[in-house]
Amino acid sequence: MSFLEAMQNRYTTKKYDPTQKIETDKIDALKEVLRLAPSSINSQPWQFTFVSNPEMKAKLSEVSWLNKERIQNSDTLVVFSRHSTLEGFEKQIEASLPEGAVNYYKEFIKPWPEHQVKAWFDRQLYLALGVFLSACANMDIDATPMEGIEPENYDKILGQTEYAAQVAVAIGHRDPEDFNQPEKKPKTRLAAETVIKTIAKNFKTCPNN
Repeated sequence: MSFLEAMQNRYTTKKYDPTQKIETDKIDALKEVLRLAPSSINSQPWQFTFVSNPEMKAKLSEVSWLNKERIQNSDTLVVFSRHSTLEGFEKQIEASLPEGAVNYYKEFIKPWPEHQVKAWFDRQLYLALGVFLSACANMDIDATPMEGIEPENYDKILGQTEYAAQVAVAIGHRDPEDFNQPEKKPKTRLAAETVIKTIAKNFKTCPNN
């Protein structure tokens, strides 16, 4: 299957088959995919928690709005978190990034208000989310990205203080009766001419009058 075919076949899974498990080597591959995910100046302001323990998944499902059943029936829940403090993030990059990258952060990012810097963290996290969902599709793993969670309760349940949960993804294998799969509910997307603009290599600007 080509990557394009994988993207055509992927969808937001609404119902999982709890008897179908993801192979360990695929879980390991997904962990490495996240480790390799891109971020601005290689900042990596994140942590990814893979939860397969049924009791822990059940606790998290209770604070996940309308996602309770799909979390409990999925194979694994992956929680995407970012640094909760600027101090923790800055300590990380001082230890891991080259001087040029650190200086870029100090000059262009750090002067922003704290909420704006954390929003920048969030944008990096969503880069990783996109890579993760694409990898799942390419590996024939079904996925459900969920903003419908209670982040503070996630943090309490996971016992994390240095990172703050932002979004979660349930992964597993679809129930054959899932109503949302493309064979039963065709995808709807805007037309290509609406969202894609092409400026050809031989494009020439008009001279000023």
